[in-house]
Amino acid sequence: MTHTDDHSAPRADHLVRATALDGRVRAFALQASGVVAELQRRHGTFPAVSAALGRSAMGALLLAAASLKEEDQILTVQVKGDGPAGRILCTASGRGEVRGTVSNPQAHAESIRPGKLNVSGVVGTRGYLSVTKDLGMREPYQGTVELQSGEIGDDLAYYLARSEQTPSAVGLGVFVRPDGSVEAAGGFLIQLLPGLSDEEIVEIEREVAALPHPTTLIREGVTPEEVLARVFPAGYDLLDRRPVRFACPCTRERFEAAIVSLGPDEVRQIIEEEQGDYTEVVCHFCNEAYHFGPDDMRAILEAAQR
Repeated sequence: MTHTDDHSAPRADHLVRATALDGRVRAFALQASGVVAELQRRHGTFPAVSAALGRSAMGALLLAAASLKEEDQILTVQVKGDGPAGRILCTASGRGEVRGTVSNPQAHAESIRPGKLNVSGVVGTRGYLSVTKDLGMREPYQGTVELQSGEIGDDLAYYLARSEQTPSAVGLGVFVRPDGSVEAAGGFLIQLLPGLSDEEIVEIEREVAALPHPTTLIREGVTPEEVLARVFPAGYDLLDRRPVRFACPCTRERFEAAIVSLGPDEVRQIIEEEQGDYTEVVCHFCNEAYHFGPDDMRAILEAAQR
């Protein structure tokens, strides 16, 4: 199916997968304003960190769409720079679910110019970016590259060129309102495959360079489908459209099993330190808190002693 502008496309968070030029280009675009707003809300991130975490989460979603074949497969993007935000960790599944965490949600870096968040300032420009794919094999695949800019999109493009030998264009953007909430987030990934002529490559590069910033497109109501229509004015083949959402698989039962696995000595020490009060365990990815009262902890101790 050849697809051009479709102004009736849904405005909800979603990702589209497509090919163009007879399958010699793979293209992905997404709108994820709700996803990134949820990450900001759960972690209380300051604006530049909201952008860094949001870009990393969207990068994970785009790479997952490009490389995962099964819904239960997982892809993880980890960014560890020398900036004050510390480590950023995002995991996305083949079903379009993503979660993320950052070491210092309230890091700050002065803007280099008015109206632009200093993402590289909070991420840092020295460090590494790694991508891990858990494909259900014995060992997960992992590729690691040095950070190039700390802007996330450029670093993911560098990773794809170096680790996967796939020349790619990556655009990621998060727009944060003055009150710190997220208004818009979206992005795209264009992958050039073997068989393209030099003229075709130059034309694609020209169209990508002509695109407004991803957040400008999202704020103007431009859909992921329409973003790809701008990159491929002659049309493209839409493979599928899928929703994307924030989701964390943590449960009270999982944390209970994790405490049991610590062993009786460790559990006994936790009980002694709490002195009859409840024990709180917080998920780093979603900030959900689970409380275990004295009776719960005694039951956990009995399970640990078995």
